[in-house]
Amino acid sequence: MDAGDDLVSVAVPARNEERTIGATLDALRAQDYRQLQIIVVDGGSTDGTAAVVARHAAEDPRIELLDSPKQTIPAGLNVALEHARGRWLVRMDAHSTVGPEYVGAAVARLREGRWGGVGGRKDGVGTSPAGRAIAAALGSRFGVGGSLYHHGRAEQEVDHIPFGAYPTDLVRRLQGWDERLEANEDFEFDYRLRSSGATLLFDPALQISWRSKQTLADLYRQYLRYGRGKMDVLLLHPRSARPRHLLPPLLVAYLAATAAIGLRRPVLAAALAGPYAAALAAASARTAGTLDDPRARRLVPDAFLAMHVGWGLGVWSRAAELLRRRGAW
Repeated sequence: MDAGDDLVSVAVPARNEERTIGATLDALRAQDYRQLQIIVVDGGSTDGTAAVVARHAAEDPRIELLDSPKQTIPAGLNVALEHARGRWLVRMDAHSTVGPEYVGAAVARLREGRWGGVGGRKDGVGTSPAGRAIAAALGSRFGVGGSLYHHGRAEQEVDHIPFGAYPTDLVRRLQGWDERLEANEDFEFDYRLRSSGATLLFDPALQISWRSKQTLADLYRQYLRYGRGKMDVLLLHPRSARPRHLLPPLLVAYLAATAAIGLRRPVLAAALAGPYAAALAAASARTAGTLDDPRARRLVPDAFLAMHVGWGLGVWSRAAELLRRRGAW
């Protein structure tokens, strides 16, 4: 097989993605790069996910449907890794779509030999007013801080990539993804990859359309889970901490203290809350200005709050849970 025809294994962990996985598979089947092994790993779906995948597999022999004994993303990724036959491994989310050039372009960057992993920009897609507000907030530096893959425009070396493309042998040497984690497994994997001496490339020319959450309640629960997962990663790798990881839990603690002060001294509490309120208002105005839907514009501040408070409370709730387990409380 010529180097230009290297087999690429695409790993797609999925659970209850009946409404979106068809579009994901359509996008993968339409890739200009044809030498693909598309591995969908179902983590115990209770909807029609498996049936949708089976229909696509009947039409395209490159698609394989496997089962995961665990209902977590890292477990699904490791099942895919076990069955991967390709030289390159590309992770894809089950509610994402990419253009037809995506896989070929990612593999071309990996073939340069400089990168242990390559990833692109993840652009949120909303289909409801709240979903559009959420997608806009995800593309804001105020919302996600230094997570360049949400808003970056310039190619650069980074500490984390979304849905990365990697040499399969390197992923195996690193023993895949840590199944002790229920969230943040991708950041944790990238941290171990960089600790091994490899580097990660963010290339904004690689664009991923990602169906973000469509309700504020779902967004809050998602970020609560992210925060809990971040606490687990910080315990495993304390040196992986970045300012953007610590600001939301510090904000939650600050706001909680401000609320307590407000019970006796409301004017002082209002003054203490003022800087964040002003920053929230300014960022919301800028972000809302990118939206045509007036209903979505009104929900932008709520989206920011759901992200910041959800993440912060997730960190604190996981920390409290771990302390209780260890008998500290």
